[in-house]
Amino acid sequence: MEGMKKSEVDRLEAHALGAGPARPRDAATLILLDRHGGEVRVLIGRRHAGHAFMPGKFVFPGGRTDPADSRIPVATPLHPSEEAKLTAGVGRTSLARARAIAMSAIRETYEEAGLLIGEMGAFATANPDWQGFAEHGVRPALGGLRVIARAITPPGRVRRFDTRFLSAWRSAVAVELPAGGPTNELEELIWLPIADAKQADVPAITKTILGELEQLLVDDPTLAPGGPTPFYRMIGKRFVREIL
Repeated sequence: MEGMKKSEVDRLEAHALGAGPARPRDAATLILLDRHGGEVRVLIGRRHAGHAFMPGKFVFPGGRTDPADSRIPVATPLHPSEEAKLTAGVGRTSLARARAIAMSAIRETYEEAGLLIGEMGAFATANPDWQGFAEHGVRPALGGLRVIARAITPPGRVRRFDTRFLSAWRSAVAVELPAGGPTNELEELIWLPIADAKQADVPAITKTILGELEQLLVDDPTLAPGGPTPFYRMIGKRFVREIL
């Protein structure tokens, strides 16, 4: 998508066009990775056809950031270099906000996919959105998260988000609920090789991020902390790519 004109991006995302907010909302999504048979697979699920935003598209688990998530205790914090990437770029993102963004990705992955990322151990909180972790004895953990990319939805969409794409290996999942998450927002949860996921019915930006991830894994198969993080946004009439 880098260098594309606004009209070209609009054609790719015609399903999302509409009167929406001028200011994008913070959001987080999690790309879960699993090494299988010598290749890396990612977890994606199909959004319900009735959703106003990207209906029927395959996406990663994710959603809007809740500031209250920053106050949830964790087993391990974000790596400092990953925390720095979440606070970098346009706008002002505090350390508390960066933590909330990362925690939102973990919470949404539980709610939409029934996967609890963290470490087994006693956990308690009054926040109702995190009771699933308390019930299953999982302490949320941020230490294994890596910031893969950031993208701001162009103007003129039904919804606009400033999305941070994070990743984690499947080994970071402490509990997998066989019935899925409590919201059931995603249908057909499937693990696909990255090349196959790029060919699925995914949003244009998701295909772009999958391409970025593919190259990152070539350069560093372990996704060590501190790797380069591309940032996609509309400047003027063109969609541009920067490095945070």
